Amino acid sequence: MATQPSHFEENLLCPVCRDIFRDPVLLLCSHSFCWVCLDQYWELSGSQMCPVCRTDFCMDRPPCNRALKDLCEIFLQERKNLMSVEAELFCSVHGEKLKLFCEEDEHLVCSVCVNNDIHVKHTCRPVDEAAVALKVQFALSVRSSTEQTEAHIKKQFEQLHQFLRDEEAARITALREEEEKKRKLSEEQMMRINSELSSLVERMRITEEEIESSNISFLLKYKVLTDGCSSSTQCNSACPEKLPKVLIDVAKHLGNLKFSVWQKMKAAAKYIPVILDPNTAHPCLHLSDNLSDVWFGQWSRQALGYTNKCEGYSSVLGSEGFSSGTHYWDVEVGDNTTWVLGVISESAIQTRDNLSSSGLWRLGFHNGTYGQGLSGDFLMPLAVKQKVQRIRVQLDWDGGQVSFFNPLTDTHLHTFKHTFSERVFPYFCNVCPSQALRILPVEMAPAGLEVQRLSALTSKIESK
Repeated sequence: MATQPSHFEENLLCPVCRDIFRDPVLLLCSHSFCWVCLDQYWELSGSQMCPVCRTDFCMDRPPCNRALKDLCEIFLQERKNLMSVEAELFCSVHGEKLKLFCEEDEHLVCSVCVNNDIHVKHTCRPVDEAAVALKVQFALSVRSSTEQTEAHIKKQFEQLHQFLRDEEAARITALREEEEKKRKLSEEQMMRINSELSSLVERMRITEEEIESSNISFLLKYKVLTDGCSSSTQCNSACPEKLPKVLIDVAKHLGNLKFSVWQKMKAAAKYIPVILDPNTAHPCLHLSDNLSDVWFGQWSRQALGYTNKCEGYSSVLGSEGFSSGTHYWDVEVGDNTTWVLGVISESAIQTRDNLSSSGLWRLGFHNGTYGQGLSGDFLMPLAVKQKVQRIRVQLDWDGGQVSFFNPLTDTHLHTFKHTFSERVFPYFCNVCPSQALRILPVEMAPAGLEVQRLSALTSKIESK
């Protein structure tokens, strides 16, 4: 039995052919019809009347009902998509409806597939039950990731707040120390002035007593009195003592205060050129809070981008891809016994654990031997004279080169040449449980100096 059309679908049916409108036109009476249906009706009836209300139409051709046409096209596209989805709900092998979900392989299976050797020992649950469980698991993973990220954000901002509080306290302490120093200078200065004033008052008193004495006594001491007063006056007027400054140096404490603090904060906050993306990390990898270190350890659901199987290479990607320019980053490998570094193309990310012949350019170290290779190929031995503690990966996207250096000795190790046509991402693989790979911070140099440094490295590669 055919299903009855819905009320919405009923409004999209032509009154003549009872099918979805095709190239609908609008009459003056507000009724719409397929243009082919209306034209045939007019030809058969011999007059241009509305098939529904019989109202005459005086124009040569009615206008297109574009709003109705758009609605019909959307409806037909959605129905096509729905039919495609319904077709996917049947097993492509057995033709049975997909009613079960295999937890091990994480895909839908039919009842026949369950008895197949591939799934016979797997846990298969009804679709609705499995969907509810996975939704809960996904929601919990998102919530956990959100809470962890929020905690890390608060921690880093607290460090910035503490830095500002320490800087404020240090500057207030410096201001108080200067205040105390200037206060002591002021007190010493006032004591010296008071002493000099007392001495002067005493001299004036003695002089007044001599003046009031008898004339003969005054004349006998006149020479001494005038010489003493004259010498004292001349000394004080010719060699006045320079008083020390006792005012607070306000300019020193307030001048460019924000800029000075920002400069110190910039020196304390390190810039990491490549940030690791937790959502691309293998479940056996653990990342540091600042997303610059990666350890190899036990199973973890830190990343949502991997399945529940702990298989493939234990790799993680940089959070930002590059599609132009020159970029480099230094990685501390230390005593790590098994590692791989390089870049991977965007199209190869989903198959990075099973690459064929393109998409990954890498240099690695395993069992005391260095090697280089492309994608899924085995690493070819690479001659390195001395053990490397740091590796610099330099990507020249426009020039089509991926180069590796020992930055401590400024030694070139290897270069891949390829014409890039898509974004590439930094690639890190660590299989050593005792040593992390660490992306080192860089000093923010002026743009001109940075370009000169990269040009020098490129010139060294070309000369070889």
